Amino acid sequence: METKNVIAAIALSSAVIVLYSLFFIPEQSAKNQNLNEKNIVERSTDAPSLSQEETQIQISREESIKQSQRIKFENQSIIGSISLKGASIDDLTFKQYNTELQSNEKVVLLNPRNIKDGYLIESGFVTTDKNIDVPNSDSLWSIMGNKELTNQSPIKLIWTNDQGITFEKEIKLDDKFLFTIKQRVINSTEMKYDFYSYGQIIRNSIPEISNFYILHEGLIATLDDELIEEDYDDIEENKFTKTAKKGWLGIGDKYWITSLIPPKNKEFKTTFDYKKKFRANFISTQPLELNGNSKIEEELQVIVAAKRVDVIDGYAESLNIDKFDLVIDWGFLYFITKPLFFGIDYFFKLFGNYGLAIIAITICIRLVFFPLANFSFRSMAKMKALQPEMVRLKDLHKDDKMKLQQAMMALYKKEKVNPMSGCLPILVQIPVFFALYKVLFVTIEMRQMPFYGWIQDLSERDPTSLFNLFGLLPYDVPSFLVIGAWPVAMGVSMWIQQKLNPAPTDPMQAKIFMFFPLFLTVILAPFPSGLVIYWTINNILTMAQQVFIMKRTTVKTLT
Repeated sequence: METKNVIAAIALSSAVIVLYSLFFIPEQSAKNQNLNEKNIVERSTDAPSLSQEETQIQISREESIKQSQRIKFENQSIIGSISLKGASIDDLTFKQYNTELQSNEKVVLLNPRNIKDGYLIESGFVTTDKNIDVPNSDSLWSIMGNKELTNQSPIKLIWTNDQGITFEKEIKLDDKFLFTIKQRVINSTEMKYDFYSYGQIIRNSIPEISNFYILHEGLIATLDDELIEEDYDDIEENKFTKTAKKGWLGIGDKYWITSLIPPKNKEFKTTFDYKKKFRANFISTQPLELNGNSKIEEELQVIVAAKRVDVIDGYAESLNIDKFDLVIDWGFLYFITKPLFFGIDYFFKLFGNYGLAIIAITICIRLVFFPLANFSFRSMAKMKALQPEMVRLKDLHKDDKMKLQQAMMALYKKEKVNPMSGCLPILVQIPVFFALYKVLFVTIEMRQMPFYGWIQDLSERDPTSLFNLFGLLPYDVPSFLVIGAWPVAMGVSMWIQQKLNPAPTDPMQAKIFMFFPLFLTVILAPFPSGLVIYWTINNILTMAQQVFIMKRTTVKTLT
């Protein structure tokens, strides 16, 4: 029966979740204890600024920004500034994203280091020679040339020490989210020095996170083809270090990523750690030799982006960044989730509405599973038609369970019915259901996207409630009673679908199954409304197909 199949499907889903957490998630913790500690540079990966004592002060973000001279930057996607004190990128706002659906306040990601929510990016050179001064977080850089950074005008920052060595940063900005930093060290003396390039991301505190098992938020990297995902609490307890020859590193939120791409074709050591603040950094393992009256130069990229699929995939391809698309947490069903997103996005471009796109992809999914569902529904239709005969056999052999079982098996064989065939379509569709949930939950394209009527955000739950007649009565209800119109429609469609299936012969089972649509309605009410729309439309299409099959199905026993 379909209801039994749904119960089996949910039980199997739960088992998958538990097994995944048992066998896959702990692997990273164990892996981190056996990392390759090869390190040619016997030196901390901390940038010079981190060796200084820093204090967080209770002032506003605006006051903190005013405390240092700054170079403004802006393009069509982001706006912010670079502090000349430390030459850090510590002020960035996304121009195209609001914090809330009904708010005009824009999403702010990067903040100055000396406030609670400090979040910034630094880069530069370090040396093992303690007699050489290198710029740190207190160093005041000078600007040469352009006074503002845009996608049309790069800037150049300069700092010179007392030993005749000049440090330069040439920073370019594209029209989206990419900073390209070309770093130089110019030696005007006869001395010879070794320098190591570095880049690091500093975050003072854990941000507000979803804290949901299907989404990673925290420190992330791909190093030599290996995906590294470390939660904040993991790094508070254990430092992570690995040497690699290619990859990238960063700190990811649900919808935003701050990332560093080290110089190409050079070995570097990546470190994630926590010392009163979270740090994701890299340092080159081989020194650059700076001879007398010469210069050295290296280039790195910084991407501070909204996790739009086209943007992330575009940077991965144009910059040849290994596995950068994993910035978006597609999950272990990557091979289903990402194609499913592209399908929805294709229909969005046709219809201009993600709700319609979800309905269109639902129809496509039903067409893909049409032959399998036909086979299943024929079997269930025969099972329903066989109910009177099954009741007769049960009464006939009520005192002999063995004979009853043999008679049932003979009946199934005669009518070519497999009682378990109804499970197959449900089991096959479980990964699609999870993949669609993942797409709705993690992709920024779905964020704050409306459907029609009261659904203003497909990535959030239906905001209406049955308990105030969907807003007709003038009072609000507690969150646990917010069971919206779409979940109710889904529950009704499940109830009707249940009536099309063969009823359980056991009276107790029949009563339990009678309440199952209500149970699922309550369970799925908090899920994204886009997912509930998918489930409801899928139920309607399933019923139409099932009714068609039932009308065409006959059984030999009853003819």
